[in-house]
Amino acid sequence: MFVPSIDLVDASQASLYSSLSFFGSVILKNGQVDQIKSLINQTGSTLYWAYAKSVDEAVQLWDVGVLKVIFDLDVYQQAQQELAGMVSEDRIAVTTGSPVAVQGVSTVIVVTSDVDAVKTFAADNAGLLAHGGEKTFVVALEESSVSIDAIATLGADHVDVLVPASLLTTATDDTSKLNIAEAFLATAKTDRPDGLYTTMVVDEFNKALGLVYSSKQSVAESIRLGQGVYQSRGRGLWHKGLTSGATQTLKRIDYDCDGDALRFVVEQHGAGFCHLNTRTCFGADSGITALEKTLKERKNNAPEGSYTARLFGDAKLLRAKIMEEAEELCDATDKEEVAWEAADLIYFALTKCVSAGVSLADIEKNLNKKARKVTRRAGNAKPKWEEKSATPAAPTPAAAPAAVDTGRIEMMKFDLTSISKQKRDELLLRPIIDSTEIIKRVTPIMQEVRKGGDAAIRNFTRQFDRVELEQHTITAPFDPAQMELDPATKAAIDQAYDNIYKFHDAQLDKETLVVETMPGVVCSRFSRPIERVGLYVPGGTAVLPSTTLMLGIPAKVAGCRDIVIATPPRSDGSVVPEVLYVAHKVGASHVVKAGGAQAVAAMAYGTETVPKVDKIFGPGNQYVTAAKMVAQNDTSCLVAIDMPAGPSEVLVIADMSSNPAYVAADLLSQAEHGADSQVVLLAVDLTEEHLKKIEDEVHDQAMALPRCDIIRKSIPHSFSLSMKTLEEAMEFSNDYAPEHLILHLEDAPGAVCKVENAGSVFVGQYSPESFGDYASGTNHTLPTYGYSRMYSGVNTNGFVKHITSQECTAEGMDRLADTVMRLAEIEGLDAHRNAVAVRVKDLRK
Repeated sequence: MFVPSIDLVDASQASLYSSLSFFGSVILKNGQVDQIKSLINQTGSTLYWAYAKSVDEAVQLWDVGVLKVIFDLDVYQQAQQELAGMVSEDRIAVTTGSPVAVQGVSTVIVVTSDVDAVKTFAADNAGLLAHGGEKTFVVALEESSVSIDAIATLGADHVDVLVPASLLTTATDDTSKLNIAEAFLATAKTDRPDGLYTTMVVDEFNKALGLVYSSKQSVAESIRLGQGVYQSRGRGLWHKGLTSGATQTLKRIDYDCDGDALRFVVEQHGAGFCHLNTRTCFGADSGITALEKTLKERKNNAPEGSYTARLFGDAKLLRAKIMEEAEELCDATDKEEVAWEAADLIYFALTKCVSAGVSLADIEKNLNKKARKVTRRAGNAKPKWEEKSATPAAPTPAAAPAAVDTGRIEMMKFDLTSISKQKRDELLLRPIIDSTEIIKRVTPIMQEVRKGGDAAIRNFTRQFDRVELEQHTITAPFDPAQMELDPATKAAIDQAYDNIYKFHDAQLDKETLVVETMPGVVCSRFSRPIERVGLYVPGGTAVLPSTTLMLGIPAKVAGCRDIVIATPPRSDGSVVPEVLYVAHKVGASHVVKAGGAQAVAAMAYGTETVPKVDKIFGPGNQYVTAAKMVAQNDTSCLVAIDMPAGPSEVLVIADMSSNPAYVAADLLSQAEHGADSQVVLLAVDLTEEHLKKIEDEVHDQAMALPRCDIIRKSIPHSFSLSMKTLEEAMEFSNDYAPEHLILHLEDAPGAVCKVENAGSVFVGQYSPESFGDYASGTNHTLPTYGYSRMYSGVNTNGFVKHITSQECTAEGMDRLADTVMRLAEIEGLDAHRNAVAVRVKDLRK
């Protein structure tokens, strides 16, 4: 088998991080503990091996999630006794310059060109480990000797080959390097005449989904795309879910102990793996994964009166049940009773997890990380629980505060000169958004609102927002007492309102366009407001007057007759006063206290108290976006939407004139939106020193921000891309088509003419994205996910429709008649021709 090795100081190898994370034995070289921790968080893999120079460093590596630590032989021999009582042998490897028998380790890595000596050594020292599995032997050859044949030949003698990532590629047409799939399959076996490999597909919990077949081509595509791709015996290459939407995200790929069966570990999306619409090809799901699926369905579409729905809607009840069942489990004694009470506790605990958006996969990731740790806590219970214990316990000190993650926050780094065209294309892609499952959840909610009206909205608000409302729609004029603001807040909103109004008022077509296309033929175009518009303002606990301004002002400028605003209520059932104040200023007729799909449905279909609208605007989470798409595609609904939407994103272009602190601040201002935010830095001819200053500022500023935990998730999957010229940067930016484009350039205004695709552009070091978000005047509801290639951000023209008219005199009729009659004859539309002919006959008597 091949054992890939990543040199973490070589930025050119970063493009392979995600592809190599699919494998079980990946060696990390020259990495600091914080950097390795960041990589583990980024890829989710806890199967890495890493080098340590001391026991202390090894402990740090094990604690952050490294599976196996590699010591130089002399370091290991000095620490052997200490390590023996600390970890099992399967967590330790040694590296040596010549074959040497070593006790207490699971792997020996030999750096040598003497292949025969390693083969003999492996044969003489083979054996099983105390905790299962076998000892492994890895040879590190000179790079010129590493080949597919060498991996296959040595694999037959139970010797693995260390392969530097610098020699690997995911490209199938790059003959200068080894394709990762071919290196992986070099030691796999198949006895099938067609050369296909039997492949078991399992989920993250190793539950079998189905049996398929793989080829070198399909494995290469899986690794390249990070998805489930297989080889159909009848149809060729099979991209799982390409037509059904039941796609798979690849998590891991390996093969069994004999090398004659592959295993794909995947995250299954959509209805399931099987064409019979079940999660597995072996029938319906069962056990804890089935319970998770049921709870997720109940959360979004629980039957009326369902106990589970009540749990989701009543946090206090759920908390009480968890504590009650935990106590009953503690008191249980016989086997059946313990099993019964444990099942109850798992049910309520998983309900809590699903309510918080936590999946079983998330839990298992944390279990894997905890299992890798070697340092241990004292394990004492907190004092309040010790006091409740039937057995008196010795007093213990108060629990220490939770450790704060201080690991370095950094983006991935690439250089345009050292990456392939294929990798450049990959960097332009956004994460795949599989909306199939979300639409399945959203559609029943919308149908229920369409059928049940106001009562359905109140029910869903009780279920999802945990707020009991007697009246969910308030109409203008709004109660002044509910709009009271402090003077500073009111002044800020008023100034933002004035700037945004001024800019959007200038966009309105106030004059009729009139063109005489030929003598006697006059064409015109004029605008009319869309009569009824719905504005979705995310909220609840958040305060978002800015979104209300950005949507409400262009609606007011356009002259829309009915402006309906939907926003989730606060815990006390009220609307955020800042939002209500803006609703009053823009002349909204209704404010609906509802969020999510039910709010979109209320505006799309109308209810007893919510007017049906003609077009819906506004950002929101994936459920709001899916609901807008469902409404738009429902022809019986007759509603339009502003644009599709994905996660927030920013692309910053910076040259040597840029201020590192400003650049970092702009990157972070978008990274804090969510874990899936997209953040890109294009470094134009920056020195390593200047780029490092930006990287340092990203970490330092992030650590001081309240939403640092979110940034820790979004920044590691973001990237910087270095290049030599501004032309290269602008070309990449236009291909990427970002939502926000920020120009930190010496001649930033001069670069604007080169922008072809972007939602909004921020020119120069004193134009932060925050200005556009709040008060400069431009709109902050912008196309994401690359949609700025074909969509504009929200603007006044989105709230109007344009109507054309034409007026012809007798002269115009005479001049144009023959042309129109001839074209109608060609198309065989005689009634069209006749409508002209009866008129021109009278004119030409």
